[in-house]
Order: sequence, then C-alpha cells, then structure tokens
Amino acid sequence: MTRLVVLISGRGSNFCALAEAVDRHELNAQIVLVVSNRPEAAGIDEARKRGIPVAVIDHTACADRLEFDRAVAKRISAVNPEWVVLAGFMRILSDEFIEKFAGRMVNIHPSLLPAYPGLHSHRRALADGVSEHGATVHLVTTQLDGGPLLGRVRVPVCVGDTETMLNERVLQQEHRLYPWVLNLLIEQRLQWDQHARQLLLDGEPCDGVELQQTEMNSA
Repeated sequence: MTRLVVLISGRGSNFCALAEAVDRHELNAQIVLVVSNRPEAAGIDEARKRGIPVAVIDHTACADRLEFDRAVAKRISAVNPEWVVLAGFMRILSDEFIEKFAGRMVNIHPSLLPAYPGLHSHRRALADGVSEHGATVHLVTTQLDGGPLLGRVRVPVCVGDTETMLNERVLQQEHRLYPWVLNLLIEQRLQWDQHARQLLLDGEPCDGVELQQTEMNSA
C-alpha cells in the first residue's frame, strides 16, 4: 500500500479529509506519519486519535531553516514514504529539502493557480472582484506555488461573500479535491513526465484534471 507522510501546521482539516478518505477506502494509501512544526497544532490530536504516529519538530527551536528542514527530512526518510503531502504546512521549504523529495511532494493551495499564489488568496480574490475562485493541487518545486498543476476545483464567488465565507466554501472543496488527485497519482493514472515536462492522464498529455460537480457529489 502506498505510504504517505502528511505535514501540517494547524487544525489539519485537509489531513483529516485524507484520513477519512483512507477509512472509506476511497484513497488507497496509508498515512504512516504526521509531522507538525507547531506543538500546539490541533491536527496533532486528530492524528493521535487515529493512532497515526506524530513527529513534532518546532521550527522555533531550530537555529535556522536548514536545520529545521534537515530534521524534518530525516524523520520523513526514516519511514520511507512514496508521497510527501503538504496539508496546511505554513513553512517555506529550502531548495535542499524540495530537491530531496522532488517529484513526490504535493501541496494544495486555495486559489486557481497561477492566480493568487502565496498568502491571503481569498482576500485578494475578493478585492479583485472575481466571479470564480477555487483550489489547486500541484507538485512542489523551488518556485513558491509554482510547480506543475495536477488538479483543481472551481468555486463560485457569491455576492456578499466575506473572506471567512469564501475560505470555508473553498475548504470544503479542498477536502474533496485532495484525496481525488492523490488517488489518481497513486494509481499512476496521473503522472508527471519530468523529461518531457508534461503531465499525463492515462498516458495522454493533459493540463491537469478538474473536479466537476458530479465527482464532488460522489466523493
């Protein structure tokens, strides 16, 4: 079974969505470790309730980013996962760390990338008056939120939306999107051809998969 390590910094809602998908046999994987950089992260308790091993590596106790990244990389490597999954992990990773897990580390970002990379994506989308927002799963590269796009889901922006309202609505769809895309990767239906710099779906070039309403209803 495919082994996953999940990195979190907060409540771990996307981690919980992945764990629930595993429980429902919708994600053919085993979460073998959860890593948090914050000792107070609520997601730690969620992992422990599920009997999933947890490693807490407080970034504030490390001399610098490289020391922290090496400590995290050591813990990850010890359990030999196929995929490293960032789920609300609020640390910018060093090039050394990213290169160590290149091609097998994914992140979910709350926007339709390449629009609104970085922080405060909902606030910026509302300020721009866009009619459509969403979330994107992508491979992690040294470019912040700039790795190859794997999959996304669109979320309409409604009249009167606040940042909190939009965040919650997007987050609900993130919980459906992430396990769906991960399962396509695990089944090797979705693959990144590094040599050709091309994403493939069932062996055919594609620009990424998109979660439609029918799939959301059946997730």
